[in-house]
Amino acid sequence: MNAFLLEYLPILLFMGIATGLGLALMVVPFIVAPSKPDPEKLSAYECGFNAFDDARMKFDVRFYLVSILFIIFDLEVAFLFPWAVSLGKIGLFGFWSMVVFLGVLTIGFIYEWKKGALEWE
Repeated sequence: MNAFLLEYLPILLFMGIATGLGLALMVVPFIVAPSKPDPEKLSAYECGFNAFDDARMKFDVRFYLVSILFIIFDLEVAFLFPWAVSLGKIGLFGFWSMVVFLGVLTIGFIYEWKKGALEWE
């Protein structure tokens, strides 16, 4: 049983060093860094002006729509990498399957474009 547990010793050491280093990097700035707060340093700064509005303002729905569309297309394009690597093994069926997949992706992109989902007014 001891030999089995010794195999986990490098993992335990790694976790211990990582935890110690992380804690040290969080604690040392509080000890070493100078702290001389004044009202000018503590004030909100936005391009040289005071803040116009509350920082917790709502974002436009179009921002979320564009970001979700970007994530969807980004993840779908990620399927191209394993397909390209295994293209020699999967043959013509794999090739035409990806052509159909890319066709559906292109049709979806054109639909979103025509509906104005990608326009920012």
